[in-house]
Amino acid sequence: MNHDTTSSTRGESLLSTHSVYGAPCWVSLTSRDLKATEDFYSAVLGWRWRPVRLGEPFRIALADGVPVAGIAAVAAMWQMAVAWTPYFAVRSADEAVSRAQERGGTAAVGPISLPPGRAALLADRDGATFGIWEGELFSDWDAWRTKRPAFIRLHTRDAFDAAIFYGEIFEWASGQGCEVRYEGDEVVLRHEGEVVARIESGALGAAPDPAVRPHWQVHFAVEDVTACARAAERHGGSVLSLGADEAVLRDADGAQFTVTARRLGS
Repeated sequence: MNHDTTSSTRGESLLSTHSVYGAPCWVSLTSRDLKATEDFYSAVLGWRWRPVRLGEPFRIALADGVPVAGIAAVAAMWQMAVAWTPYFAVRSADEAVSRAQERGGTAAVGPISLPPGRAALLADRDGATFGIWEGELFSDWDAWRTKRPAFIRLHTRDAFDAAIFYGEIFEWASGQGCEVRYEGDEVVLRHEGEVVARIESGALGAAPDPAVRPHWQVHFAVEDVTACARAAERHGGSVLSLGADEAVLRDADGAQFTVTARRLGS
């Protein structure tokens, strides 16, 4: 969900979600403590921050001056889990929510109005949480895509079944924006030739560990994976796994995310 509504006041030309329909268009973190969240991600990912017109609980994270993610300190207010969530562009939030519910998904929040658009938070039929956004996007959406998470990955029970669920909601088979391919054991989603999402099988719906249950994982491209992992530990987070090119981290508030070597982000 693109929290940054200040762009319209600066006279910039804006795109609509119609232009990137069906593609991931934003990632947002729900947190309990905005200051602690800012401090953690500044230390681990080098982000800077700016306020937005939506109000005090919202911030935009900047990487090299480019908006990269949104932070919403609403977890306690809206009784939501602390988590990173990808948002997909839709033409109509109401229609997307209806399609999801008709196919066994659930609506946790919304659709609600967050000018200049509307948003909803949903769960697919295996329980993985995702969001939808209807409305304006930055005119420099391609710049956001350059600085955005390397990609998002759905760990789910059955990749092919999940691809059908999401494909019917976002009309991936229409050929109007996103291209879906089955590559080995994965489903790969591309937008304008760039990999924007992957779906893989193997998650266990009843697993006691939430990291093993179906979920969307947000990957951020970084220059030094090990340095990010060490910084996370120093600032109250934890390292769930660490490899040469990728680490799964948990922030000080409990939200899980992945840092991936920049060269592997496609």
